[in-house]
Amino acid sequence: MPFAINAATRFISPTKTPEYLAGGLPVVSTPIVDVIRHYGDAAAVSIAADAPAFVAACEAALALPREGAWRDEADRLLATQSWDRTQTAMATEIDRVLHAKRTFRPAPKRERYDTLIVGAGFAGAVLAERLAADSCQRVLVVDRRPHIGGNAYDEHDEAGVLIHRYGPHIFHTNSADVFDYLSRFTEWRAYEHRVLASVDDKLVPMPINRTTLNDLYGLSLEDDAEAAAFLASRAESVEDIRTSEDVVVAAVGRDLYETFFRGYTRKQWGLDPSELDRTVTARVPTRTSTDDRYFTDTFQAMPTNGYTRMFEAMLDHPGITLDLGVEYRDVIDRVDVDHIVFTGPIDEYFDFRFGKLPYRSLQFRHETHDVAQFQPVAVVNYPDETVPQTRITEYKHLTGQLHAKTSISYEFPSAEGDPYYPIPRPENQALFKRYEALADAEDGVTFVGRLATYRYYNMDQVVGQALATYRRMVAKSAVLETPVMAAE
Repeated sequence: MPFAINAATRFISPTKTPEYLAGGLPVVSTPIVDVIRHYGDAAAVSIAADAPAFVAACEAALALPREGAWRDEADRLLATQSWDRTQTAMATEIDRVLHAKRTFRPAPKRERYDTLIVGAGFAGAVLAERLAADSCQRVLVVDRRPHIGGNAYDEHDEAGVLIHRYGPHIFHTNSADVFDYLSRFTEWRAYEHRVLASVDDKLVPMPINRTTLNDLYGLSLEDDAEAAAFLASRAESVEDIRTSEDVVVAAVGRDLYETFFRGYTRKQWGLDPSELDRTVTARVPTRTSTDDRYFTDTFQAMPTNGYTRMFEAMLDHPGITLDLGVEYRDVIDRVDVDHIVFTGPIDEYFDFRFGKLPYRSLQFRHETHDVAQFQPVAVVNYPDETVPQTRITEYKHLTGQLHAKTSISYEFPSAEGDPYYPIPRPENQALFKRYEALADAEDGVTFVGRLATYRYYNMDQVVGQALATYRRMVAKSAVLETPVMAAE
């Protein structure tokens, strides 16, 4: 934008600057006042006062990567300058003036809280407990579901068996801080999770280990070296590992990929592994030992009395008020709060402005059987694509409950229903980044948790994220409250 510097351009408003930035293009401009004032600090915008500087700035702009921090920064900047925000500010000011001329009427009394937390799962409960117990805040926690605990909610079914209503939740972590924090609210039952996969007429350990290979192929591999050599003989060379298929084929070969991963992944995600990011299958290890534990974390345990009792203890504080079975938008009009912590879907918060973020959901069929045990382990996977369920869970293995009957859950992935798993594809992450830019520009709101950050986290990771968020909130509050010393 080589505007001449003269009286005609002294007060020009160069609208092409945000238009080019919105199109993903860097900008080089002569020193127009409004370009410098609104965009001069952005990495995507260069200011050049003469011809040599203009040429140099153009060359630097052409050298920028097509994607990167400069584009993310530009998106966040543009999110603060929309016509919607300008119109809202104008309408608010007009409304204020009009109301000032009317007869005064006292506003209805609104309940006062320091923080409103949307969502009573791990992220919301941890922040509510910390804000109330550690910062002496008055906190209101709301959830559209009629219970606390989010997807970790457990309850006794009609038979009296403790089940996980939204599928199995197995706690494991390498973080002593997270484990110690949760230990304030529950005692633990030692539990190491084991999973079997149903392949033909066999139940074999999953993740794949030496026992799996011996049972599946009728081998007698005796040590790690022999198992590693067998896997290496089947692994295929993949020059550029980009997809979930690439990860598995490069590690164990196409036969094991077809047996354990392809069908299961297609059911779980509704996509072929060749269409999914490599992180999906990279989370599942392959072992050469006979270790059949699903997790190898330092701390592996289940809350002795269940997750719901743990959440109840966490939220049992006089500074915390619960309002369940309600939409937060219905609550916000009748309360007065300083801050909002939002743990729900980030696209929903912004009324799906750019469209819905894609998720996979789950459907469950819960059954009770008149036997003491239904299957040998808590979870049996069904990788065969012709079998509709991905897994069956028997909860007594997890809880240690003694009962004459047993309850199980069949798990069916679905494209519709409550959001469970963000779908890891580049276009979905790009859509999330647009919402993230809006979130960064949103005053008075903190976004935390799986749905608010569009990432799949284990339970311990959500707890760790919430604790870190609380520490940042405290640090920011301390900075804001520090008195500014007058210059002498």
